[in-house]
Amino acid sequence: MYTNNLEQLINFIYFIITGVILSIIFDIFRVLRRAFKTSDIITNIEDVIFGILTGIIMLASIFLINNGELRLYIFIGIAIGIILYMLFISKYFIKINVSVINFIKKGISLVTKPFIFLLKIIKKVFFKPISFITINIKLFINKLLKLCKKTTKISKKTNKQEGF
Repeated sequence: MYTNNLEQLINFIYFIITGVILSIIFDIFRVLRRAFKTSDIITNIEDVIFGILTGIIMLASIFLINNGELRLYIFIGIAIGIILYMLFISKYFIKINVSVINFIKKGISLVTKPFIFLLKIIKKVFFKPISFITINIKLFINKLLKLCKKTTKISKKTNKQEGF
């Protein structure tokens, strides 16, 4: 009798932990949404991924911890885990992780800025003269074509006038 109650108490604690894990996954998606601006389509895809992940985790925990038997204490334990996490941990988890991601983004920006600057200089030094030359060559060719058309028109007029 006591072993069954003790086993259920241990399982109840496992399901509280499962609720905390589900909340952490939820907060990971919240952190990503705060750190990166995403479109509505990406948000919908993230929601589907979250639903699938949480469904898999809940089913796996029910089968692994409680041999697939559904009991009310499973859902109460998951709910308690979610509530405890949201009340005491969620706010700090989100703040810390958003700060870390923003710090990493700034670090990446600082590292990439010199390369972007260097690419702009290379573009100005190498590609502007090349584009200048190609544009002028195109203009020259167009002027030559127009000149050729004028000369052929003039030669046709002179040939008609001379009777050829």
